[in-house]
Amino acid sequence: MKNISKILLFAIILFTYSVSNTFASDIYFIDFAKVMNESKAGKKAQDYLKSSLKSSNKKFKETAKKIKDEENKIISQKNVLSKEEYKKKADELRKKVFNLNKERETSLKNIASKRKKAKDELFKKLNPILSKYMEENKISVILDKKNILMGNKNFELTTQIIEILNKELKSISLN
Repeated sequence: MKNISKILLFAIILFTYSVSNTFASDIYFIDFAKVMNESKAGKKAQDYLKSSLKSSNKKFKETAKKIKDEENKIISQKNVLSKEEYKKKADELRKKVFNLNKERETSLKNIASKRKKAKDELFKKLNPILSKYMEENKISVILDKKNILMGNKNFELTTQIIEILNKELKSISLN
């Protein structure tokens, strides 16, 4: 009886260990942010968006400087201008500031929209690649690294997926 219980306990432990290893070996993860930032297509999209943001910020800074100069000019003429004329110029200046802020907000929304579009496009192109990779390597699940608390580095596929993606996708259309 003692031997049977030892054999049964050993069989249960062996079964549990093999089942847990089977499940664990079918689950892998990728770092989607790294794929987005380090793949050729992702880098091109990021560079384009950064340059767009930089050029629009430059344009807005120049416009803001002109408005600030105009404000200083109006303030310096306060004692020379009539109240109505001063008020009219101050109102025009406020409208310019309001329009500048509105344009800046629109520009930022446009860039954010393009960034989301690039991310969605990359994910759309990545899905068939992941499906094929999963099928070829008999993988059950691939998770995004940001949703994993802890994982063995041996189950990370980011580098392999970036290599495949670089071969199949050279750029992303943002227009």
